[in-house]
Amino acid sequence: MQHFFVPSSQVGEAEITMKGSDVNHMRNVLRMKPGEILSVCDGNNCRYLCRVKEYTEDEAVLAIAERQENDTELPSKIYLFQGLPKQDKMELIVQKAVELGVYQVVPVVTKRCVVRLDEKKAQKKKERWQEISKSAAKQSGRGLIPEVTSVLSWKEALSKAQELDVCLIPYELAEGMSETKEILASLKPGQSIGVFIGPEGGFEKAEILEALESGAKAVTLGRRILRTETAGITTLSVLM
Repeated sequence: MQHFFVPSSQVGEAEITMKGSDVNHMRNVLRMKPGEILSVCDGNNCRYLCRVKEYTEDEAVLAIAERQENDTELPSKIYLFQGLPKQDKMELIVQKAVELGVYQVVPVVTKRCVVRLDEKKAQKKKERWQEISKSAAKQSGRGLIPEVTSVLSWKEALSKAQELDVCLIPYELAEGMSETKEILASLKPGQSIGVFIGPEGGFEKAEILEALESGAKAVTLGRRILRTETAGITTLSVLM
């Protein structure tokens, strides 16, 4: 079943009026005809089973058949603080993180980041990453589209993380799998959880110390050193 998102302002009592690029995608790419069934979410975790009623010049009118609470979201909000990686790795990270249930992706500039974005490039990248988040949310049947924030400095990221209930920082020098298991077992549904992942070169020791002083908890992902695009996906998979 095809899955789409619309703003709640486009949802009426009996019909949904879809606008924008998704109308063209429905009509000309998917070739959905009147009577076909689709799923629509309003971004607030409400899901509507609809039938295509008709197309106008630039809108699709959908008849609501059933309203449901979306059950695809995790019981906790997970924030991925991702050190900016090289090339297009961030696109893969955003896509897979959204599929795994992340609530928000926060790109972060750390000392070992090779990539340096000026304001204009950072904005273009943010728009691109947000589109990838939207596509991944559609594909995986999410009840909302996770936000990809503007790129933050390390200190800005630490400040934002202090607003959360728990923050984890996988670190290759962290020891004790039993301690990590205890930390994970102590997490409770409803908590907001931050996960810090370093870029290709990892975090500098000073950054780890700053994170720990801010309340983050160091955890281990095992004896092997994981790539930056693997570490976040692994941590999110464990938290699921």
